Amino acid sequence: MVAPMEVTIFERSPKVLAKVAVSGGGRCNCTNSFRDVTDLSRVYPRGHRLMKRLFKTFDYKDAYHWFEQHGVRLTTQEDQCVFPLSQNSHTIINMFLAEARQHGINIQTGHPIHSLNDLSNFDFVVVTTGGQPQEKELQWLQQETIKTVPSLFTFNIDDPKLQALMGTVIEHVTVMIPGTKLKANGPLLITHWGMSGPSILRLSSYAARLLADNQYKLPLSVNWASHTEAEVQQELSEIIACHPQKQVTSIRPYAMPTRLWEYLAEKCLSNRAYYKWKDLNQKEMNRLTNLLVNDTYMIAGRSPFKDEFVTCGGISLNAIDPTTLESKTKPGVFFAGEVLDIDGVTGGFNFQAAWTTAYTVSKAIANRSR
Repeated sequence: MVAPMEVTIFERSPKVLAKVAVSGGGRCNCTNSFRDVTDLSRVYPRGHRLMKRLFKTFDYKDAYHWFEQHGVRLTTQEDQCVFPLSQNSHTIINMFLAEARQHGINIQTGHPIHSLNDLSNFDFVVVTTGGQPQEKELQWLQQETIKTVPSLFTFNIDDPKLQALMGTVIEHVTVMIPGTKLKANGPLLITHWGMSGPSILRLSSYAARLLADNQYKLPLSVNWASHTEAEVQQELSEIIACHPQKQVTSIRPYAMPTRLWEYLAEKCLSNRAYYKWKDLNQKEMNRLTNLLVNDTYMIAGRSPFKDEFVTCGGISLNAIDPTTLESKTKPGVFFAGEVLDIDGVTGGFNFQAAWTTAYTVSKAIANRSR
């Protein structure tokens, strides 16, 4: 049996769990069903090998059961994101605080730590400071670190006509960085500053370092149809065969949103976008096909993804024991959550990494205290 421990949480901010409060639009996307995940590297661009190892002890199923066993009923959406049934992040916050009170955990807010020497009177130290946008914020830990850069952000696109379509959602697109293998699929949202949505956020995660190295100015390719060139050619040929007398802008391939199709048709065909389908020549058809499959924009910068700031980088995974997450150079010091060089795409994966690494550390400390 594990002897009771005295546990103190030091929180720099005025409140604990502030990130939980704002996540998922205030609903807290606490994990994911992982039903559609066949390769962890697609949801954990950094740290997938370690996550695969740790999942053998505590994975998303364990997290789901743990929350429900502690009074938080959960629900899984169609996109496989898991939220509290209450749709309120404070359901989770209140549960954690109640657990802390029940176990006599001392929480000290507004209490920053500047050096590990400040914690020398503790037998074990667990660092869960989250992602740090500036690498200097990690220097006090005296550990090998990987340069931190932002992840999970939206793209600024300097195109007023595109921005005028703000609020338009396209459910199935493929976005990629030309000249690389970096691409992502899913919904895309056009905003007043450019592009957002799951596909863009995923791509920003995959390309986090590449984009940072290029000052967030790179070309972006959008396949609006998420189909091959041959498939798009077939779709347009069928439209011509069935609707030869219809105006090009009036018949939308793949049931594309009306405003978006008008924008794309005008961008490609200019005033001929208002001609009949039968009047388009082969060169124009080829241009239209290419636009639907490989429409190119220039990323002009990045915008944060609401308040959910995620960083790529942190404590190097080479600096810790992969079984316990204990520092190799500072015995008794452990790391969990985003402070590690582990980060995921949007969809509950970052919180799952937090739960899994926290469980791993807790188990290691409990075993050490027997």
